Amino acid sequence: MARKLTGPVVIATHNPGKLKEMRELLAPYGVSTESAAELALPEPKETGETFGANARIKALAAARASGKPAFADDSGLVVDALGGEPGIHSARWAGPDKDFRGAMNRIQTLLIEHGATASEQRRAHFVAALCIAWPDGHVEEFEGRVDGIAVWPPRGDKGFGYDPLFRPDGFDRTFGQMDAEEKHGLPPQGQGLSHRARAFMKLAAACLSQP
Repeated sequence: MARKLTGPVVIATHNPGKLKEMRELLAPYGVSTESAAELALPEPKETGETFGANARIKALAAARASGKPAFADDSGLVVDALGGEPGIHSARWAGPDKDFRGAMNRIQTLLIEHGATASEQRRAHFVAALCIAWPDGHVEEFEGRVDGIAVWPPRGDKGFGYDPLFRPDGFDRTFGQMDAEEKHGLPPQGQGLSHRARAFMKLAAACLSQP
């Protein structure tokens, strides 16, 4: 049986966009949060070879440094025609200045080089791996995925990262054109559309008390 999460939790991120989304997901459950950035915790090196491994590294580092349960996410965009890139290197492609427009331009350039111009050649998916870690080393892990295509040009200025590039299947707008409620609002009000929302629904069912 999964361990239940109670009391304050550290959100192990220094990314304001991710922090905002993760706080929005946790808020209905009455879980108080602090971020790794607010606690001035160092960012561990993400040396894992999967999204799950990197989420675990971040959650365990924050839990041990803070002495509190920690909640971490590792997520990214996987483009089929690029052999799965940028994948776990999604943030790295944007560089230290978080230049995601530059990273999206790089994806488009590579897709053109691969002859991927038609929609069916531009299949992509977002993956989110979530991990809750406790100071004693116990972890609970969950993963979500949403499929779609990499559009061009990027559309919308909502969300963060590669959201303007990604149009989920069944929709005519990108994540960058959706507000937070449409993108990852949880049932019954929302559809739990995003990769992060889908992973979070699994986490909530296992580790959180229903609101």
